[in-house]
Amino acid sequence: MPLLSSLTRLRQAFSPLTLAGVLCALVLAVPVGVVAGSVFIGGTGETWAHLAATVLPEFITNTLIMVLGVGLGVTLLGVACAWLTAMTEFPGRRFFEWALVLPMAMPAYVLAYVYTDFLQFVGPLQSWLRELFGWTRADYWFPEVRSVGGACAMFSLVLYPYVYMLARSAFLERAGSLTEAGRAAGLDPWACFWRISLPLARPAIIAGVSLALMETLADFGTVSYFAVQTFTTGIFRAWFSLGDRLAAAQLAAALLGCVALILLLEKASRGRARHSAGPRARPGRRAVLRGWTALGAMAACTGPLLAGFGLPAGLLLRMAFKDGDSQLGSRYLELVNNSVLLAGVTAICAVLLAVLLGYAARLARSRIPAALNRLVGLGYALPGSVIAVGVLIPVTRFDQWLAALIQQVSGHNPGLLLTGGIAALVYAYLVRYLTVALGTVESGLARITPSMDEAARSLGAGRGSTLARVHWPLLRGSLLTAGLLVFVDVMKELPATLVMRPFNFDTLATQAYTLASDERLSEAATASLAIVLVGLLPVILLSRRIGRAR
Repeated sequence: MPLLSSLTRLRQAFSPLTLAGVLCALVLAVPVGVVAGSVFIGGTGETWAHLAATVLPEFITNTLIMVLGVGLGVTLLGVACAWLTAMTEFPGRRFFEWALVLPMAMPAYVLAYVYTDFLQFVGPLQSWLRELFGWTRADYWFPEVRSVGGACAMFSLVLYPYVYMLARSAFLERAGSLTEAGRAAGLDPWACFWRISLPLARPAIIAGVSLALMETLADFGTVSYFAVQTFTTGIFRAWFSLGDRLAAAQLAAALLGCVALILLLEKASRGRARHSAGPRARPGRRAVLRGWTALGAMAACTGPLLAGFGLPAGLLLRMAFKDGDSQLGSRYLELVNNSVLLAGVTAICAVLLAVLLGYAARLARSRIPAALNRLVGLGYALPGSVIAVGVLIPVTRFDQWLAALIQQVSGHNPGLLLTGGIAALVYAYLVRYLTVALGTVESGLARITPSMDEAARSLGAGRGSTLARVHWPLLRGSLLTAGLLVFVDVMKELPATLVMRPFNFDTLATQAYTLASDERLSEAATASLAIVLVGLLPVILLSRRIGRAR
C-alpha cells in the first residue's frame, strides 16, 4: 500500500497537465538563461572594452540617479496621497481615491513627448512667459526637461500609483483600528502617521517602490528621447550601431543584475516580518480636515493627478486636433491593425497559457508546478530590451538550424521562418507579460473551493471536463481581466517591439516614438492619444474597484 500510494502521488505530480506546464515554463525561461549565461562567454573583443572605458560609467551613474530620484518621487507622491485618502476626510476625497490611479494609463514616453512640447523654448509655457513679462532668452532661466532630472519626474508622475494602491490598502487594512487607538491615547494625526501608519505600511510601500523601479529600468522611449544614457540605450547601441550581439547580451545581463538586486533588497527589507490582513476590518474613523489643512490635502492630491494625467491628456487632445498625424488615413489604420493584432494574439495566448499553468498547479500534489509558475513570473521583472536580446539569440540560431535542415532535405533554403515574422515578437511579449495573466487567473482559481472539484469528479467528470464545465464559466471575469491587462501592456510596449518587429512593420508605439524622435511632436500626438485611450480601459476598471473599497 505505501508503494501504491507513492506511485499515485508521483503520477499526480507528473500528470500530462503538469508536464505541459513544465515544458511551457522551460520555454519561457530560455531568454533569461541566455542573458544570464552571456556573462560567462568571452570574446566580446573591442566592443565591450570600448563600452566599458567610455559609456559604462555614465550608464551606472545615470541608473543610480534615476533609482534614487524615482524611488524618492514615487514614495512621496504615493504615500502622501494614500494616507490622505485612506485616513482623513476632506472635500473631494471620494473622487481622488479612484482618480489618482489614472496616470497609470499614460506611458512614460508619451508623457515625455507631451512635456517636451509644452516646456521647450518655443513651447506654449515659455512663449507665454516671454510675452507676459517682455523677457528675452537671456533674461531668465528655465529647467531643461530633457535631462536625467526630467526623466525622474516623468517616471515619478506615471509610476506613483503603484505605491499609492499598495500603501492605501495597507493603511485601510492594517493601520485603521490602531490609528484610532492612537488618537484615543492623545496622538495627533501626524504622530499617528509617523509612529503607527507608516511602520505598518512599510512592506507594502517598499513593494510598490520596487515595481516602480523595475519599470524605470525597463524603459527605453523616455531615456532615449531625453538622450539619457542608460543600460537600455546601451543595449540598442551595441546591437544596432556596433553590431555586437554578445556585448548587447552582456549589457543586458548587467541590467538584469540591477533588477535582481532590487528584488533582493525588497525581500531583505521584509526580513522575517509577516503581515496577515485576515478578514477585511472596518476602517477606523477618519480625521476630518478643515480650513487650510483641507485645502492643503486637496492640493496635494490635485497636483499628481493634474501633472500625471489631466494636463498631458489635454495637451494631447490639443495637439491631435490642431495638427495631428498627416498619415491619419490608411497608414494609420494599418498601425492600429498591427497593434491590435499583436496585442490580441498575445492576450489570447497568455490567457490560455495562464489557465494551463494555474490549473496544473491546482491539480498537482507537489510544489513543482507552483515553483515553475513563480519562475515564469520573473519575466515581468525583466525589461523588454533584455527579453528581446534573450529571445533573438536562441530564436535566430534555431531558425538557422531549421533552415539548414529544410535545405538539406528539400534542397530549398526557406530563409528565417520565425525571426522575420511576428512569432518571435509574440514569444517575447509572453515572456514579459504572462505573469500578469497568471496572477489574475490564479486569484480567480483561489476563489473556487476544492469541494466543487470533488463534486464534479464524484459525478464522473474528468479533469478536462471539470475545467470546461465548472472552472471556465466561473473564471470568465478573471479571464477577461487578464486578457485586457495583457492587451494594454502589449499596446504600450516599446523596446521589445523596436528590436524585434518585422521589416516595415510599425505599431502605434513605434510610430509615436519615430515621429517624436524626428521632433514631429504634434504628429506623434495622434498615436500617443490612441495608446492612452486604450490604456484607460483597465485603469477605469481598477479605479472602480478602488472606489468601492471605502
